[in-house]
Amino acid sequence: MPYTNIDTMEALRRRIPSFRCIVGCHDCCGPVTVATEEMARLPVKTEAEHAAALAELSCPYLGKDGCEVYQERPLICRLFGTTPRMLCPNGQRPVYMIDTDAEEEIHRFLRSTRQVLL
Repeated sequence: MPYTNIDTMEALRRRIPSFRCIVGCHDCCGPVTVATEEMARLPVKTEAEHAAALAELSCPYLGKDGCEVYQERPLICRLFGTTPRMLCPNGQRPVYMIDTDAEEEIHRFLRSTRQVLL
């Protein structure tokens, strides 16, 4: 059975180190592009919700208590704070930053997929 983009996406997710964000912080949240496979995993938002978030340079999945889709957040969101190229503005980080090879694989994957504005 051939690998799919979803299999690749799952494998890449496992390679991103995790860390604890500051509760209530959303400094990294904003409009981003995501692979269509990632978008398909998220709850559907209306065009009005997307437009309102974009007008505020925000994310339609950012609620009053933070990210509403944290467990399913896209790869690009998972990368924030885990690499020197995308540092957390509040200094939060994992014990070990992401391996540079894994980071490059993620960026290659993102470049190879159809991207949509979140």
